[in-house]
Amino acid sequence: MSPSSRTGSGSDTPSLTPVELFLLGRTLMKIGEESLPEPAPGSGPSGQFRGGTRAVLVVLSDVYAHDNTSVGAIAARTGLPQSQVSGAVARLKETGSVETAPDPADGRRQLIRQAAEASDRVAEVRTAGIDEALATALGGADAGRLREVTDALAVLSRHLTPESVSRLRP
Repeated sequence: MSPSSRTGSGSDTPSLTPVELFLLGRTLMKIGEESLPEPAPGSGPSGQFRGGTRAVLVVLSDVYAHDNTSVGAIAARTGLPQSQVSGAVARLKETGSVETAPDPADGRRQLIRQAAEASDRVAEVRTAGIDEALATALGGADAGRLREVTDALAVLSRHLTPESVSRLRP
């Protein structure tokens, strides 16, 4: 049964099951990944990026919300393994998106913060659009349908911010 054919709580508003919501989130994540501009070949000192796109975005979002944080704290808040957080931090450091400094309270630990100035890569990602990938995912949607879905995504984005997830965890 599709969400549009089922209503919940006695209203005319379509409802989603947890599975449908999960799959929608996965679909939106894939569209977002497709919308991201490809990094320049050989970017970073090592010539290749480390860490997956999802992990990098989750880690960067967490660093923006929690300045001067550690790999362990990011891992605890995001649920990502420490090794994945470390790889994402290395990739973000290579692109100039974050900076690290020794923790004055524990010299063995590095504190991570957003870079003082946005790197070229951050500026490139911030200005990227979603219309092309969204239209492709919608099967070549006409302008009206594309606008309808884009408007719906804007509403969701306003109400379901990355901080929303923290309210779901104890």
